[in-house]
Amino acid sequence: MKLLILDRDGVINEDSDAYIKCLEEWIPIPGAIAAIARLSRAGWTVAVATNQSGIARGYYDLATLDAMHARLREMVEEQGGELGIIQYCPHGPDEGCDCRKPRPGMLRRIAEHYGVELAGVWFVGDSSGDLDAALAVDCQPVLVKTGKGERTLAKALPASTLVFDDLAAVAAHLLQ
Repeated sequence: MKLLILDRDGVINEDSDAYIKCLEEWIPIPGAIAAIARLSRAGWTVAVATNQSGIARGYYDLATLDAMHARLREMVEEQGGELGIIQYCPHGPDEGCDCRKPRPGMLRRIAEHYGVELAGVWFVGDSSGDLDAALAVDCQPVLVKTGKGERTLAKALPASTLVFDDLAAVAAHLLQ
């Protein structure tokens, strides 16, 4: 199985320090939906692992999150692709869960769902927390410069981190 795991905000859609609180604020990054569809059509399983503490903070509810994910799936399907499992952490940063990145709980659940090992699986994110979660389960950390990526790039990165301009560039590399 060719599995690729993506963070959501800042990788697939525009990010906001004020949170993405409604469907109207969920805006895909140019080329991201097409990249997911291309990968899917080429036999890749594309899964998502996303922190969504806005739920715990009361900024939006599960129905709103579900609507965002339904729209994401619909857009990928419109381009002939399919999106795999979406794991999300609804907890706040102080709740001590195992799923909130940089903890690797969501990545482990994705691996369990598909019955695969995570060693070497690419996890694409835009933050240090994404990279740390990847390293915790021996995934290949991949940083995109979209979202918080440029800020993250200004810090020290794990030595093994691969860096791409955006998700479209990741897909182009994997499909070459």
